[in-house]
Amino acid sequence: MKATLKNVDQHVVELTIEVPAADVAAGIKAAVKRIASQVNVPGFRKGKAPRNVIEMNYGKEAVLNEAYDFLVNQNYTAALQENKIVPVSQPEIEQVQFEEGKDLIFKATVTKRPDVKLGEYKGLDAKKEEAKVTDEQIQDQLKNIAEQQAEMVVADKDAKVEQGDFAVIDFKGTVDGKAFDGGEGKSYPLQIGSGNFIPGFEDQLVGAKAGDDVTVKVTFPEDYFVADLAGKEAEFATHIHDIKRKQLPELNDEFAKANSSYETIAELKADLRKKMEEDAERRAVDAYNGELIKTAVENAEVDIPEVMVADRVEQMIQELAMSMEGRGLKLEDYLKFSNKTVEELREEYKETAAENVRTDLVLDAIAVEEKIEVTPDDMNREIFMMAQNFGANPQEVWDIIAKEGRVSMLAGSVARKKAARFIVDNAKGAEAAK
Repeated sequence: MKATLKNVDQHVVELTIEVPAADVAAGIKAAVKRIASQVNVPGFRKGKAPRNVIEMNYGKEAVLNEAYDFLVNQNYTAALQENKIVPVSQPEIEQVQFEEGKDLIFKATVTKRPDVKLGEYKGLDAKKEEAKVTDEQIQDQLKNIAEQQAEMVVADKDAKVEQGDFAVIDFKGTVDGKAFDGGEGKSYPLQIGSGNFIPGFEDQLVGAKAGDDVTVKVTFPEDYFVADLAGKEAEFATHIHDIKRKQLPELNDEFAKANSSYETIAELKADLRKKMEEDAERRAVDAYNGELIKTAVENAEVDIPEVMVADRVEQMIQELAMSMEGRGLKLEDYLKFSNKTVEELREEYKETAAENVRTDLVLDAIAVEEKIEVTPDDMNREIFMMAQNFGANPQEVWDIIAKEGRVSMLAGSVARKKAARFIVDNAKGAEAAK
């Protein structure tokens, strides 16, 4: 096999690949054998039918096509290895010559992985924020717990609707004096300020009392999901039955006993402080590490092919679709709710996708430069962590990855993590940061 390399542009290369006639003959012979092993030919055991019988039953073109595909794949891969090209796109194959008894000649045009010129990535510096937890934050966390245990009680008879209250209402809406589907409700508990109703509806109930009748005038948004109502003015005859408010439990020792394993509120506060400080420290370390890696990436020079960004965008959209499916929704539901098209979503993801690709390329280059190796123990740890995240058996996770041919992708991911760790471990003040 002979491969001649030609640079089409900064990212795209063209390989002209010549395969000797002898190898072509061997490829045709192998193609006959593969076809014979896959089909049933009367009078012959599977895999034993000669070429003339195969061609008589399936045509000469089928044999040559099988041989061509095999020879192209085999020699394209060899040409990539010989020229040390890592492709980031599917090749465009152009047949130049393919005849039995002659050399095979074809061209493969492909986008190659870009070169990375590393900048400084050792001895970097970043500010690590001090992890602080204030008394106010502790109190807010206690209030959050209390909110979960709050009881709804009917407000005093003279109470007026306020933001945060639940107004239990009957309502009936009309447009141009006519009722419309979905515009009526009975004893509906509407939280004021929730934004669950048409903009402006909830605000017009503020100040009313239980027993009051309020005429609410609103305009449906232009992008309202019911086309017949979009942009229309509407009136809602609204009756307020009750006003309900959350009654929070008192934050005392009894509260601590009922909502934790502690006997006193002081013990509960101490435990909350410890956990919140640990969480704040983790976030501070993550931010510090992220800043170091970001600096290493910014210090490097790399021109990213557009196809790599486009592929990462599609990957992000697929991940979003899978996330939606996990919640019992479809990507179409998300797009409708967000009032976006797939093209708008792609455009929105482009910048993040480009940053992610750049970071991966730089970390890969550092892994190569520092001769970082991925050991079996590294892979086992990664599999174990993935299994924990998915609530699965590690062996099952490994079997799926192996079956889908993603072992090398996983190894690459682990290598990038080790490269990121290398940046952090070799930063200024790294020991203090740990």
